[in-house]
Amino acid sequence: MLEKAAMVRSYLVRQPWGLWWMQGWRLTRIEVRRNLFSWKASWIYFLAFIPTFIIFIHLVVETHPSIAMADDTNILAGIVQFYYLRLGVFFGCLGIFSRLIRGEMIERSLHYYLLSPVRREVLLLAKFAAGSFSALLLFGSAIIADFALMYAGYGAAGRDFIFNGPGLGQLQAYLSIVILACLGYGAVFLLLSMIFRNPTPAAMLVLGWEAINPVLPSLLQKISVASYLRHLMPVNVPGEGIFALLTVQTEPVSGWAAALGLLLLIGAVLSYSCYRIRTLEIRYTTE
Repeated sequence: MLEKAAMVRSYLVRQPWGLWWMQGWRLTRIEVRRNLFSWKASWIYFLAFIPTFIIFIHLVVETHPSIAMADDTNILAGIVQFYYLRLGVFFGCLGIFSRLIRGEMIERSLHYYLLSPVRREVLLLAKFAAGSFSALLLFGSAIIADFALMYAGYGAAGRDFIFNGPGLGQLQAYLSIVILACLGYGAVFLLLSMIFRNPTPAAMLVLGWEAINPVLPSLLQKISVASYLRHLMPVNVPGEGIFALLTVQTEPVSGWAAALGLLLLIGAVLSYSCYRIRTLEIRYTTE
């Protein structure tokens, strides 16, 4: 056992970690610019900031008596719970991460990366880092803007709620949820873009799985991004009608356990993605 551990340690020490880090950093910067400053990403900006625009109209048009703050808190929680997690972040990550591999195959440019002296695992992780940063920047900024605009109209009462009440804690929870959602959905869609020629039908199956996940057995619930995220919500909003299916009460899980479970799921998906990209072959005649 000690001999095997020494061999593994010696193998890890011999690896060119500095070179891989430099290559990954440069690839990440290239991909971030392509994700954020392309006209193809304009609809993702729309997905991220359409609630911000609606909340801004609410700020300008409506009055904000202190008694209405609890209602607005529930509205904000509903926006995060039902829009961002179920639609906005889901489809935003689908658009960002499906382009990283499959999009370059369609554009017939991925082979330039594959022919370069870069390990495929470094290329994959750099693309994942770039997609994650792009998604986090867009949706994280949107959450902060939504939160600020929602309470801006309450003046001193709003500031007291944020800085002396539960406001900052709720904002931190919403940002943590969005971060984990972007990482989770991003890892899944990056893998799907390598497996399927058109990842959209597979993504719709994932969307259906996430919708029915609350009523599945507890073991199957662990194969889901949303199943972990709903345990992190600081304010739970009961759903009505079809949305009631999305808010089925399940066995409570502590926040750290939910976050750790999702990170382990992300790690497993990325590990398999690294294996898949090592055997990835491009046949442009069939793309």
